[in-house]
Amino acid sequence: MRRFFAHSTEAADKHDWQPMPEHAIGVADLAAQFGARFGLERAARLAGLLHDLGKYNPAFQIYIERAGKSSDRVDHSTAGAWWARELAKEATPHDRLMVELVAYCIAGHHAGLPDRFGTPSSLDERLKAYVDAVDPVWRSELAPDLTRLLPALKWVQAGEAHPLGQERFAFQLAMLGRMLFSCLVDADFRETESFYARVEGREIDRSWPALPELLDGLIVRFDAHMAAKAASDTAINRLRSDILGHVRGKAALPPGFVTLTVPTGGGKTLASLGFALDHARRHGHRRIILAVPFTTVAEQAAGIFGEVLGEGIVLEHHSAIEDEHSGPADDADSRDQSRRLRRAMEDWEAPVVVTTNVQLFESLFAARTSRARKLHNIAGSVIVLDEAQAIPLPLLGPAVWALEALVRDWGCTVVLCTATQPALDRARLAGSSVAGLIGLDLGPARELAPDSAGLASQLRRTTLRHAGPLADEELVAALRDAPQALVIVNSRRHALALYRTVKAAGLDGVVHLSTRHYAVDRRRILAEVRQRLKAGEPCRLIATSLVEAGVDLDFPRGWRAEAGLDQIVQAAGRVNRNGLRPVEDSIVTVFEAPDNRPPPEIAGFIGDRKRMQDRFDDLFSPEAMTRYFEEVYWRKGPAKLDRGHDGRSILDRFRLDVGETAFSYRSAAENFHMIESGMVPVIVPGDDIATRAINELSIERIPTGLLARTLQPYTVAVPPRARTLLFNHERIRFVAPEFRGEAFAVLTDSELYDPEVGLLWENPEYMNADTLII
Repeated sequence: MRRFFAHSTEAADKHDWQPMPEHAIGVADLAAQFGARFGLERAARLAGLLHDLGKYNPAFQIYIERAGKSSDRVDHSTAGAWWARELAKEATPHDRLMVELVAYCIAGHHAGLPDRFGTPSSLDERLKAYVDAVDPVWRSELAPDLTRLLPALKWVQAGEAHPLGQERFAFQLAMLGRMLFSCLVDADFRETESFYARVEGREIDRSWPALPELLDGLIVRFDAHMAAKAASDTAINRLRSDILGHVRGKAALPPGFVTLTVPTGGGKTLASLGFALDHARRHGHRRIILAVPFTTVAEQAAGIFGEVLGEGIVLEHHSAIEDEHSGPADDADSRDQSRRLRRAMEDWEAPVVVTTNVQLFESLFAARTSRARKLHNIAGSVIVLDEAQAIPLPLLGPAVWALEALVRDWGCTVVLCTATQPALDRARLAGSSVAGLIGLDLGPARELAPDSAGLASQLRRTTLRHAGPLADEELVAALRDAPQALVIVNSRRHALALYRTVKAAGLDGVVHLSTRHYAVDRRRILAEVRQRLKAGEPCRLIATSLVEAGVDLDFPRGWRAEAGLDQIVQAAGRVNRNGLRPVEDSIVTVFEAPDNRPPPEIAGFIGDRKRMQDRFDDLFSPEAMTRYFEEVYWRKGPAKLDRGHDGRSILDRFRLDVGETAFSYRSAAENFHMIESGMVPVIVPGDDIATRAINELSIERIPTGLLARTLQPYTVAVPPRARTLLFNHERIRFVAPEFRGEAFAVLTDSELYDPEVGLLWENPEYMNADTLII
């Protein structure tokens, strides 16, 4: 009888090749192990058994015998999806529904989850075009079981209607499909990696410890750290200790949504960690995930968590660039580059993960295997959303539905942690057009902090003033009397122009910070700013909003160009942050910039804030903030709280049609972008690390994703037209386009990057006289 192989080696006699049953059953066992935690064991096992069924095609065996060098690639992903559907024709309706999800997963286990309809690569078109050619021996070797596949999720059982409607039921099933996909692709990666490691005689470094085994020791470390901080007996430390004690006292609350509403300076980051540790020990959570809005805040938080919890506990993951080559690596050179950090960023197996909102939410809607692998490890976690109000409004509806699914079906607790709590309480939203879209079961009983209104008063650090219009020259005059001051404006263009104006006026200690700088430079600048502030040296920082949410800065005075109320509050959090100055002297001035109109997306929030000014004497009170967000949501309406990059609803892409799924996984992933910048990256070779990685781009065997993650902190986002001009005038080049495409545009004219102001792509001086000749 002919033997069929899943993976090949260099051995011509095939003595160490991997037989198909070994791989399929190995993946099935591992996927079932991942899925067993939440009732997906049987469906995950079926997906694992059938995922590589196309390798029973003799044509595929010829392909791998030629070491994959044949020009006739053989599709081995469609066969398992087709056969699963065939075998399910006599199954129960629930099992047929689950088999549809299995089919999506099998068809996409290399190229990513497909859409059901609409394109030649959609699931239905692939199944229609499939011509069966697999050897029937697979039936006896694999013996799949297609019964009792549906897990016991809430409101999915026979005869029960979903209390929030058919749309939620469809979304719930789509999330179940993603979790199933995660179990399959992670098992496939690991089993493939394990086979090649055995062949090559090497060990696989997967040394992350399990959180439940560590919790007692981590809580001891946390208690010791907080005791050391409390040794300084100041009023603010006493208040922070009271807040921490109250928050940790709520750890016995049942898993679900909780809020932590603490003003800046109240120690909410460490309080959220204390709660997460205690809550995880009480309820058996497997992981703690902290998600923050910006990379700078993630780095800061990861440093704090690492200091508290010790080495080897915290994974910091905030690169938005993933490996485009998403299938299991079948060649030795690529496998050699699969380092522990890359694996960790793809599977989030670490006990504590610090990441960004981009990584968390885009992973929850991901179609690509490298991003979806981690989903089954998100299940069963305590997820802390620091600065929860930072979720982009067009994606708030889908984000809320995803979080609710994690809580309802996948054993998560979600902590909405912020000084500016968004108004998501379903009871308060009752009767509004958005209640069914973004409402959550919150309420006073789910608030962790003591007396939010009282805390807002006790932790008041600043005095808010409204100055009306202030031209740049008037800001310069104001800054003359403020040697240490922060000015935040709404655009990179205004920040650069104001910096140059202040600099030209001869003021000392003027610093510019915006996303014109690449991330490594931004960290350097922030460190210099903190040093200047600590030393009492002049420091006038002109910046964009990237310094607002969670960045640890403490200025005596601040100016903020008009924006939404939540942004004003966040900007105020960078003034008198440590409460060492009188509140009446710590002035935050909100001003109109007459020569720099706010972007359209901010103008609406300014109107919402001004309406609150007429209703509340204290704009920083929790009630004013809640009313502000209610105003924002009312003005936006449901359609603007669920809008993908292409202008279409994300949630409408997941529908049930006459008992069958009509899920558009791929198009949803392509249009769910947390950052809608419309920008493209330019890499600045700013130091030896960047230069070495740029040189390695020309080595084809080094995976794209590995180099992309190294180079991400050296990128600056520019308008597409500007990058085209830079390329046309030979100021950038695309490195290794023959196998990297146009993924890596590298700056070649070092004069265009000034460490003080960043990348000057608008500078006409880079166009010499020859280029201007028509």
